[in-house]
Amino acid sequence: MEFHHVSVLLEESVSALVTNPEGVYVDCTLGGSGHAAKIVSQLNSLGRFIGIDQDPAAIETGKKRLANASCQVDIVQSNFENIGRVLDELQINQVDGILFDLGVSSHQLDIAERGFSYMQDAPLDMRMNPTAKFSAYDVVNHYSEEQLAQIIIDYGEDRWAKRIAKFIVEGRMNQPIETTGELVTVIKKAIPAAARRDGPHPAKRTFQAIRIEVNNELGILKEAFTTSIERLAIGGRLCIITFHSLEDRIAKQTLQQMAKGCICPVSLPICMCNHKPQIKVLGKPRVPSAIELEENPRARSAKLRVAEKIVQ
Repeated sequence: MEFHHVSVLLEESVSALVTNPEGVYVDCTLGGSGHAAKIVSQLNSLGRFIGIDQDPAAIETGKKRLANASCQVDIVQSNFENIGRVLDELQINQVDGILFDLGVSSHQLDIAERGFSYMQDAPLDMRMNPTAKFSAYDVVNHYSEEQLAQIIIDYGEDRWAKRIAKFIVEGRMNQPIETTGELVTVIKKAIPAAARRDGPHPAKRTFQAIRIEVNNELGILKEAFTTSIERLAIGGRLCIITFHSLEDRIAKQTLQQMAKGCICPVSLPICMCNHKPQIKVLGKPRVPSAIELEENPRARSAKLRVAEKIVQ
């Protein structure tokens, strides 16, 4: 099945990212190639585009959709935590722009057998890289009650985390929990009926937490953002699109740290560190327009942060 995904904040992100039609640009989350197609349309024959994704479906889609690009195109199957290695292997030292479009794609949600969705029954999977050994099945059936509760608290921010973890452990005692449908049933039993009537689907936060744990989504972000900033040329742009508060917090804090000047203790009367800011943050986070939200409700929590490299 072809990789279909509606790109969020498409115009805003690409117009902020591409400043040189002859530049080198990296899309760290190729997905359905929506952003990629827009980026390459802004580049001429001297430009170069690198698309990275760990999902083989995204790689195949990218090769098809970008086949007629006028610029040079490299499509690489890898996790974006390896961006430094990917650029080294392509013998590229510096680039003019890097884009991260975080979160799970519409395609992955819509393909039932990938096991990302609480709306469709499927094997418990949730691997963004289908060749990875560790899956949602392992988290649900092998984590202790304490571990389960902690990830649901940390990554799902669900007030019923401890109760959900208790019910999961009890539910798997007789036989493993093997499908998304079975897990949804357990979660619904754990959350009181009155609480289920209001707000989002009762399984939404737990599924988000398990997905983040399976793919180590938050653990790789800070280093990937930092490496990306190091590989930008002066004037190069970093664009980060986030979809929930946890990843947005990491993006915000990393950019703030890299934009700092002096890092001396406040007790020192003069600066001794000579630390220079590497980037400047460009404006406030941008959010989808009312028109975009009407066309794509999944974009409602999206934020775009943009930074520019100012010193090597």
